[in-house]
Amino acid sequence: MSNTPRKFSKGFLSTTAIAGIAAALLATGVPAPISGAFAEAVRVEAPQAPSFADVVEAVSPAVVSVRVQAEMKPVSDDSGFNFDFNGKGFDDLPDDHPMKRFFDQFSRGFGDKGAPDSDRRAERDRRGPEGKRRPGRVRPVSQGSGFFISEDGLLVTNNHVVEDGSAFTVIMDDGTELDAKLVGRDSRTDLAVLKVEENRKFTYVDFADDSKIRVGDWVVAVGNPFGLGGTVTAGIVSARGRDIGAGPYDDFIQVDAAVNRGNSGGPTFNLSGEVIGINTAIFSPSGGNVGIAFAIPATTARAVINDLIDSGSVERGWLGVQIQPVTADIAESLGLAAAEGALVTAPQDDAPAAKASIAAGDVVTAVDGDMVKDPRDLAKKIAAMDPGKTVDITVWRNGKSESVMVELGSLPTEVAAIAPEQDEAPSAPQADATLDSFGLTVVPAETGSGLVITSVAPDSAAEERGLRAGDVILAVNNQDVSKAADVVSIIDAAAKDGRKAALFQVENENRSRFVALPIDQG
Repeated sequence: MSNTPRKFSKGFLSTTAIAGIAAALLATGVPAPISGAFAEAVRVEAPQAPSFADVVEAVSPAVVSVRVQAEMKPVSDDSGFNFDFNGKGFDDLPDDHPMKRFFDQFSRGFGDKGAPDSDRRAERDRRGPEGKRRPGRVRPVSQGSGFFISEDGLLVTNNHVVEDGSAFTVIMDDGTELDAKLVGRDSRTDLAVLKVEENRKFTYVDFADDSKIRVGDWVVAVGNPFGLGGTVTAGIVSARGRDIGAGPYDDFIQVDAAVNRGNSGGPTFNLSGEVIGINTAIFSPSGGNVGIAFAIPATTARAVINDLIDSGSVERGWLGVQIQPVTADIAESLGLAAAEGALVTAPQDDAPAAKASIAAGDVVTAVDGDMVKDPRDLAKKIAAMDPGKTVDITVWRNGKSESVMVELGSLPTEVAAIAPEQDEAPSAPQADATLDSFGLTVVPAETGSGLVITSVAPDSAAEERGLRAGDVILAVNNQDVSKAADVVSIIDAAAKDGRKAALFQVENENRSRFVALPIDQG
């Protein structure tokens, strides 16, 4: 046998070593790391959603929480009840009186039970050491949102946030609390301005040109929902020009950002950090966010806020008319080419419209040559003008357009309608008459002017359009009526002129409106 040692190749040694290590690892249950044996983790190069972080970081210092306190004298015990026991009040009863024991247990069972310690302490403070309520003032607290519009401390919120307040506290993004005073408020647009008197420069934001806002644009809402402090939500503009019945100048921007109670008065921003609207209302059957929120447009807000800062109130032009929309039927009955404009149901006494001879039945179609789309459009146009200005009002009257010059008045703070005194029952009963083609039974009004509807046929055109027993027909096609024969005569003349509908002026509860009824019925 040769004593020459064997020569092993490097390849053989490395292969054997790897195999031995692998065997050892497998025997111990530890997986062997094999370099390059697995593919890379999945990565998808997809478009990334926009981040709102830069916008939020920039605007958040300008957005505040608004805490409102209202002082009032309590009129009775907090329970809302006022007891008298043989000349003695509830607190004068002896402690072992059964009524006192009952209500004391009732209060503990449903009042203090589960209440926060601070509430129970406040209740003990109000009652005093003897357990009796101390006379004094209660201070209900409400919260909303707001934002600075100037570096010297002017800020905007909603009127409904501050309207009952006597003291206001602004809570900054960093938690700093500052007192504020009310500069002015406007209930018609639900806007208010506060002022913080503090020797510092505040971060503030500016209003956007909301005419450039498009449905589908991204927006960011910042506010104080449920008292939580600075909260940010995002969404898109869902619609524009929404009328939700909140006031005469409704023109809301609808957004689907999560807006809740406490967001009132807070701003909605575009991605440039400009305020496109002020959050003021939500649609919510449950009271929480369902993705439908409404913001006052920046254009509306800017004009109102400037007036509030300058004078503490808003002066608006006033025409002095009650108006209603022009429906297709009404347009047909009046010979209008389109269902546009604002139909005057009644001019107010001594108002600018009445002085200029604008009458019930006129349709306002333009103001200074600018077409009027509907009653809301007319209200906005007139309100935007200064009191005392003379404007050219175009009306549709007796089948043609006429121009009427009107000097606008100043919109009163409150306009009260006083019902005229009614005469007592007529000396002799009047016989009913039927207007079969409309499904109406009428009787001459006791005043001698108009016809009182005594019954409306089911499923008739009159019932479909909301006419009810008790309504008073004042005029038909702008002609006064006092008996059924007047109506028949007017309808016959309209039919001969080719009209397919007649315009009835109807009054109920001292409010007048117009209803178009088709002539070809029956």
